[in-house]
Amino acid sequence: MFKTPLYTEEIKYSEKLSKLVYRLIFITIAVVVCWYIRSVLGYVILAALVTVLTNPLCNLICKMKIKGHYCPRWLGTILSMLAVFLIMVGALTFMVPLISSIAKDISKASVSNIAQTVSVPLAQLNSWIVRTIPKVGADFKIENFVVMQLQDLLVTSDVGVVVGSVTKTVAKLGTGIFAVLFISFFFIKSPDLFPSLVTSLVPDKYDRRVRDSLKESGTLVSRYFIGMAVEVVGFAFLNTLGFLTVAKMGFKYSLGIGFMTGLMTIIPYIGPLIGGIIAVCMSLVIKFVCATPIGLDVGFMPFILILVAILMFTQLIDSYVFQPLIYSNSVKVHPLEIFIISLIAAQIGGMAGMFAAIPAYTVLRVMAKQFLGDVKV
Repeated sequence: MFKTPLYTEEIKYSEKLSKLVYRLIFITIAVVVCWYIRSVLGYVILAALVTVLTNPLCNLICKMKIKGHYCPRWLGTILSMLAVFLIMVGALTFMVPLISSIAKDISKASVSNIAQTVSVPLAQLNSWIVRTIPKVGADFKIENFVVMQLQDLLVTSDVGVVVGSVTKTVAKLGTGIFAVLFISFFFIKSPDLFPSLVTSLVPDKYDRRVRDSLKESGTLVSRYFIGMAVEVVGFAFLNTLGFLTVAKMGFKYSLGIGFMTGLMTIIPYIGPLIGGIIAVCMSLVIKFVCATPIGLDVGFMPFILILVAILMFTQLIDSYVFQPLIYSNSVKVHPLEIFIISLIAAQIGGMAGMFAAIPAYTVLRVMAKQFLGDVKV
């Protein structure tokens, strides 16, 4: 029977519609499966990140000759992972006792010193709050308000639930670390394994684009984390130097506080602010509350101003030296982009989202350049 053009068009339309329905069903099933195995996917993504950071060291080790023989890839993988592990353990071994010592000193704080030192500043602060917010009442005291909030928190907290939650978290963390290290070993040992895994999920015609995107993304993310390490060390060094030479906080306290502020810079923009607030509070407690106070021999408010000046100076160096080096040169992203992306990430995933924002955005930008280069935005 002769088929009319209209009949032929209907068949083509029906075939296209069927393919579209099948694709939608497949995508829906894939999304549901990915949701249920999201922990495993998270381990794979973290392992890929570990691979990106460790690969340069592994490649360097494998290029070394010992008696005319190159180091095998599997041995280079083990040595590079071991080197990274030892660096992390060494840093923790050095810093954890230091932080513990500072915490122990703070725990021995003299309550009588608090009343003697901060009674006048607290009275001035309470008076300002009463004048500014009359609704709080003339007898408002901020110290009483803080104590009441802490008591409510302790009363409403179920100790058993907290202990159980901590136990589950530790067990889950141990499983996650083992899984990430196990997967990372094979990703590093076989550099083409992860790209092959990703390209197996896309059509053959996109194979080369995906591989190029993964290669460029890996390079940029690796450079970003190297730059971030430089920022953390530089920020910590400047604050340590300032607290040691200007605030006269002593080497142990200066190094501990400086390390803490440097570590907080991992979170873009808001991290240094949080670290600065914690640093000021710790310094005030160490100087005015501890049984053996240490610090520059000045009053309460002048000491706060000195601390803030040190932190602001370091922040200026970070804003005009470190951050342009990291954001503009390493990941080739404008600081305004980073600020907007950080705000979005904070709203979606909180602090963890802000930490992962820049690497994830870097990968998305590279992918968009490869596949959406003709789209104006």
